[in-house]
Amino acid sequence: MLLDLWARTSGTWINVGTIVLGTTLGLLFRDRLPPRMQRIITHGVGLTTLLIGLNMANSLTRAGAGVVDGIILGLLTLVLGGLLGEWLKLEDKLTIVGDWLKHRFKGKGKFTEGFVAASLLFCIGPMALIGSLNNGLIGDNTLLTLKATMDGLAAIALTSSYGMGVGFSALSILIYQGILSLAAGSLAQSLPDPANSPVVMLVTGVGGLMVFAIGLMLLDIGNVRVAPFLPAPLIAPLMFWLAIAVSP
Repeated sequence: MLLDLWARTSGTWINVGTIVLGTTLGLLFRDRLPPRMQRIITHGVGLTTLLIGLNMANSLTRAGAGVVDGIILGLLTLVLGGLLGEWLKLEDKLTIVGDWLKHRFKGKGKFTEGFVAASLLFCIGPMALIGSLNNGLIGDNTLLTLKATMDGLAAIALTSSYGMGVGFSALSILIYQGILSLAAGSLAQSLPDPANSPVVMLVTGVGGLMVFAIGLMLLDIGNVRVAPFLPAPLIAPLMFWLAIAVSP
């Protein structure tokens, strides 16, 4: 039983480990680097995040549903998801969790900001979704291992700016990717080919716009409130099937 559980969630545990390791290294190097160098590292991650977000968002061009263009569908999904998240006050709830962790573990500085930003960055994206499905279905953790490596490197850079709050995003990864991996069997029935599914492309594209917004925040270009948009990828399948239903 334990071996089967490990086989289906191994990629998630590896991802958790690399985030913790990256945060530890970031804390070790943080006091050894002057603020200007820390900003260079953060901006480097920010630029890379913008590129990843744009590439993901490009999936919307292939996410059309019936007569509804994929970009229009992505816009509707993002706006409706954002309104739902604002109504649910998700940003406030994430902040409460971050502040509780900050108080519980005596965090300092931008602890809460680091927890929220890292949780959003590490959880949003096709690698988390498709990698978790592959891990849960056939025990293949290759994609999640690659993601884990990228997340670990990003954690080093983020920790230099936000501190140890970044490391607690590992809890978000554990819950999100762990649930996806364990639920992969039922998800596979509706998504037999996740890599080429227009539903996954819609989820990826909407998530890409959110990742792009995180990149803007890391570059100090803007302060887009990403947290309210969290329901958008979750309601994307519903929006897709609704668009199919209303198409002639």
